[in-house]
Amino acid sequence: MGVEDGAAWPGSEDPPADLLAVLPRITQLSAAFTKGRIAERATEAAGLTLDRPALGVLVTLRTAGKPLRIGEIADRLQVVGPHVTRQVQVLEKRGLVHRVADPHDRRASLIEPTEAGTEAANRYVTSLLGWFGDALADWPQQDRDDLTRLLARLADDVTARLARLDEDGEG
Repeated sequence: MGVEDGAAWPGSEDPPADLLAVLPRITQLSAAFTKGRIAERATEAAGLTLDRPALGVLVTLRTAGKPLRIGEIADRLQVVGPHVTRQVQVLEKRGLVHRVADPHDRRASLIEPTEAGTEAANRYVTSLLGWFGDALADWPQQDRDDLTRLLARLADDVTARLARLDEDGEG
């Protein structure tokens, strides 16, 4: 069994140095995001009083560019449907999203941001991206492009790996 099988490193062999070097950096980023309260600061700067899960739903809808079913939102956020349903209800009460008929299935409804919801999501995203833009301001464009490409690849590969573990009942 190898690393790809989820097994421990065989015998007394050390893991490859390049992989070992990644772990403290992931921990460092996680701690910086948490300690720095980046999401909370962006929420405050945007003048919003929403918690992170509600903002996640709102931003997901905004970036989708089209109305989504509850299940689609849940899939994109990698959470269960009832969690999204609760968040949508909160956002509906605040006038930030509303339901529209699904043109392909009259029994179903889609969720889309209202004008106020789109504006709120835009303020949040602008604040968040402004922070990251400042952090990366001195980076050459090629490095920024590489970061985007590699983070997307890492996120996709980690997500796919976790999905396989869940399917196999190993999660």
